[in-house]
Amino acid sequence: MEGMVVQGFNGISLGSILLLIALGLAITFGLMKVINMAHGELIMIGAYATYVIQLLFENYVPADYFNWYFILAIPFAFIVAALIGMLLEYVVIRHLYGRPLDSLLATFGVGLILQQTARSIFGAPNVGVEAPSFLRGGLQVMSVTLPYSRLFIIGLVIVCFLGLFFYLYKTTGGRRIRAVMQNRDMATCLGISSRKVDSLTFAIGSGFAGIAGSALTLIGPIGPTIGQNYIIDAFMVVVVGGVGMLAGTVIGALGIGMFTTIFEFWTDASMGKVLVFALIILFLQWRPSGLFSLRTRSLD
Repeated sequence: MEGMVVQGFNGISLGSILLLIALGLAITFGLMKVINMAHGELIMIGAYATYVIQLLFENYVPADYFNWYFILAIPFAFIVAALIGMLLEYVVIRHLYGRPLDSLLATFGVGLILQQTARSIFGAPNVGVEAPSFLRGGLQVMSVTLPYSRLFIIGLVIVCFLGLFFYLYKTTGGRRIRAVMQNRDMATCLGISSRKVDSLTFAIGSGFAGIAGSALTLIGPIGPTIGQNYIIDAFMVVVVGGVGMLAGTVIGALGIGMFTTIFEFWTDASMGKVLVFALIILFLQWRPSGLFSLRTRSLD
């Protein structure tokens, strides 16, 4: 019974991390059909933004307030990653719409540039971020310890998902994003600036990548390649769930997280990845469009 609790919690924890990373990809890939290979580097930017806030608190803020640094670091990571994402969309991606292979290569090159920039600023070795005291230790459940840091990440993912859902379905800006996603030409004819929607959407997606990077600092040390460890799994989540579908993204992330932990428990890490890939390939043979597909009134 204890083993089942541990495996279930590990699966939910991994799935929540994948969901947080894939949220940004789900809306940008679903709206602009851009394969952003620099998404992992936006995660890295969020992680280093958290590290910078920690350094500022260590050097310029009284020690009694140190625990508050992480609460401030989360919105700071969102803002920094969103601004860099908006700049990336304006300088590079906006000129490559409708050219998926070119955008893939361009964003891959941008990712390498961002990695080297991080090495030049922070150095090649990984750096550690100290978790605030209220996130140390764990919760005892049936003689099993559930780390507070992992529970915090799960709660953060729920808040981010609900915030994104509210924005997309309850605000004017969100309705414009969904209109452009469903039928770009018709939305443009109705007076919606698709250029502004693209820029805003890419900034929001990049901001969620920054929050993901901030959350990853609670798990282990950070370095210039921290985002590369999760980016492939995040793309799999988007493809399995259905491009641009939030409900599918949730189910895909939790499903991949659970199957990964189960397969790794019965085999090993490498074979577990292989089995997950094989399962996804079989699933896409059955449903090529993913769990959910976007219904539009556009003519193919």
